[in-house]
Amino acid sequence: MNQPDRYVQFVLPEGERKVSYKADTKLKDAGTFTFRSEDHTMGNLLRMQLHSDKATVFAGYRIPHPLEPVMVVKVQTNGTKSPEEAMIHALQDLGSEFGYMLNEFDREVMNAQQTSMQNI
Repeated sequence: MNQPDRYVQFVLPEGERKVSYKADTKLKDAGTFTFRSEDHTMGNLLRMQLHSDKATVFAGYRIPHPLEPVMVVKVQTNGTKSPEEAMIHALQDLGSEFGYMLNEFDREVMNAQQTSMQNI
């Protein structure tokens, strides 16, 4: 079968970087980020988070080939932030949101466990 091993989509080869950045030579305040071992889930989350930043003029992603675990994100800003700063801010915001959701989930699980123990 031509399908690569599933772990290749989630595990980086030794010595390979997760993210690389290349500034755009044709557009001011624009660049391309290449993420290894990521897919549409992270691409869409990043795109939407970048769009919520007023400094972002354009944010889009693509998966060049469905059998290769590579995601390309293009970002252009209005000059108040660099594309790198916009990406860092978006990743930090997503991390905070996921941390909040995890805490809320844990709290609800603990409440459910306490409620079930009281009913026994």
